[in-house]
This record gives sequence, C-alpha cells and structure tokens, in this order.
Amino acid sequence: MSEPYLAVNWNRVSDAIDKATWEKLTEQFWLDTRIPVSNDLDDWRTLDQDHQWIVGHVFGGLTLLDTLQSQDGLASLRKHVRTPQETAVLNNIQFMESVHAKSYSTIFSTLNTPDEIDEIFDWSDSEEYLQNKTRWIYDIYRDDTVDPLKQKVANVFLETCLFYSGFYTPLYYLGNNKLTNVAEIIKLIIRDESVHGTYIGYKFQLGFNQRPQSEQDQLKDWMYDLLYKLYENEEHYTHILYDQVGWTDQVLTFVRYNANKALMNLGQDPLFPDTADDVNPIVMNGISTSTANHDFFSQVGNGYRLGQVEAMKNSDYDIGKPKDK
Repeated sequence: MSEPYLAVNWNRVSDAIDKATWEKLTEQFWLDTRIPVSNDLDDWRTLDQDHQWIVGHVFGGLTLLDTLQSQDGLASLRKHVRTPQETAVLNNIQFMESVHAKSYSTIFSTLNTPDEIDEIFDWSDSEEYLQNKTRWIYDIYRDDTVDPLKQKVANVFLETCLFYSGFYTPLYYLGNNKLTNVAEIIKLIIRDESVHGTYIGYKFQLGFNQRPQSEQDQLKDWMYDLLYKLYENEEHYTHILYDQVGWTDQVLTFVRYNANKALMNLGQDPLFPDTADDVNPIVMNGISTSTANHDFFSQVGNGYRLGQVEAMKNSDYDIGKPKDK
C-alpha cells in the first residue's frame, strides 16, 4: 500500500521558525501598484542622461536576478525541505520574488519610454557579467546532483549580496531625498530579502551542523571559493554600471559589506574587512530613512499599517433574522 498524502497541519509545527517566518512575510505583504511612482517624475527629469541610464540598467539587472529567484531558485529549494510548513514559506517567498520582478516594470513604465524599456531588457539579456552571475547560480539550482546545502548558499549569496550593487542607486537617491517613491519599492524589496536570506540561511545552518567535520570543511571551502568568484565578477559588473559617474568604489564597499552579511546568515565568518562605518553614509541614511505610511485604502508603503479586523462569529450570518428580545 502506498504512503498516504499528508495535509499540512499548522497546529503541529515542529520548527517554530517556520511559523514565525510565515507570519512575518504575510504581515508585510505589499504590491507595487500601491506605490505612487509617478510622484517621482519631477525628480527624474532633473537627472542627467548618465544617471538616468544607471537607474534604468540597475533595475534591468535586478529584474533578471529576481526572475531567476522566482522561476528557479525556490523551486530547487522546495525539493529538500525539512518540514511541510517550510514548503508553504518557500511558496510565499517565490510569489514575492515574482512581485519584486514585476515591480521594476512598474518603475520602467512610469519613468522610461517604450524604446528605452526595450533597450534595458536587451541589455540585461546580453550583458556579459550580469549573465555570468545569473548562469552560475542557475547551474547550481538546476543540477539535481548538487548538494542541496550548496543551493541554499547560492540563494543566500544572491539574496543578501548580489542584489546590492543595484540597490545602491535608489538608496543613494533616497538619502538625498530624491526618487522617494521608487526607493519605497526598493526598501520594501530589501525588507523582504532580509527575511528570505535569514530564513534560508537558518535552514542551511540546520543541515550544515548535522554534517561531519570533514564535510563541513569541504562546504566552507566551496562556499568561499564561490563568493570570491562572484565578487570578482561583481567588480567588473559594477565598473560597467558606475564608472561613468564615479561611484564604483563606493558601490563595491557596499557589496563587500553585504557579502559579509550573507556569510553571517549562513553562520560563517566574514570575508571582507568592510563594516557599516565604511559604507557611504548617504546610502546608510537611505536605508534608515523612515518610509511613508500611505493611506491604508489607497497606497501602501513599507511602513504601512494593517487594518484591524475581528474574527467572524456565527451571529454575523444572521442577516434579516429578527433579533431576540
């Protein structure tokens, strides 16, 4: 007789982090259509051509990476879950990665012409160093012979490090009080990615700590080798994006700082000497800037408040019935 197909029982949760993460992710649900990006058009028109190019193309790169996460990244992780609730959490993460990928198109459709949008996507589909990091991580995701813990490492490196060469730009403008609604979307994405990276890093650590020391050592060597490879490629990518405005060194400091955060999510020692104190304070100001509490019934910012609701009662369905005297 075949094994029964089991329902997910959220009343019997073996890992409390699954439930806590589910609740966190659902509490901070958002959609790009609720952010009034068109309010940034006046700021957009003050940017010169070089800076407009950077904004468009960093978002083109981010679209590609979020597409990779939503279409392949979470699918690979779902094959090796520890609990049924973990599957539900990964499903939630996968959906939000699709929201992230779509949100950049909302920005494009507001700020860019159709011809500019076509050029941005043509660029992201062919740029050598952007394609390198996408392909390397895709190959790890799609290879069923790869250690599942390596797939988690690749996911965390992408979530917590490789996105940040692109995130630098909107955070810089936010720190200068420009493109605040565009940056609102990015801060919502960063808030999500922070939970994603922490959760998947935690799941990695559970598996890693069960491995014998020899396997742990091999995984560490592989992990740091991969990060070196990704960072070297990221240096080339960052030069292409930022040399024209002189931001390259500042962006790479930000990338190294976030690479260390990725390693910390995985329970490992930092690789680079960079700390938050080394990051451009304008960008750190952008990260720390409180965000708009948009009206609950129209737009939602990353500081939005959920509506207060009560559970339904049987008496709520007694519509039209005479009340007891």
